[in-house]
Amino acid sequence: MRMRTNRGGGDHGSSHGIDLAPMLDFVLNLLIFFIITAIFIKEFGVSVNRPSELSQSNSEGSSIQIQILDTGEVFVDNRLVDVRAVRANVERLKALRPEAGVLVLADNGAQTGVIIAVVDQVRLGGIFNITFSTAN
Repeated sequence: MRMRTNRGGGDHGSSHGIDLAPMLDFVLNLLIFFIITAIFIKEFGVSVNRPSELSQSNSEGSSIQIQILDTGEVFVDNRLVDVRAVRANVERLKALRPEAGVLVLADNGAQTGVIIAVVDQVRLGGIFNITFSTAN
């Protein structure tokens, strides 16, 4: 009786692949880490209260209107003024209408820096009730 011998010297019972268990452990740990950190991330934003159509039509007549064009020109109550003169104009108009707020109409192409500078001047002028709108 002849017995077969394994001349290749290899073991047929073992596999020759890559062990994936450490990689799966690593991926699972990364997944848990990202899930936990995503829960603690807080998003900051500005809350905006949009007025209804009725209150918007009533407030336009009693508000100080500031229009900012895409060219950088600023109009306060239909008068062309420099950005640095917005504060003086707002203070003058606030003396005439103490309860008035400010309506800022900015063109879609208006630079954000100009809008922020105008709002800063309005706040320095003593008015904190500011409403924004876009003009096409």
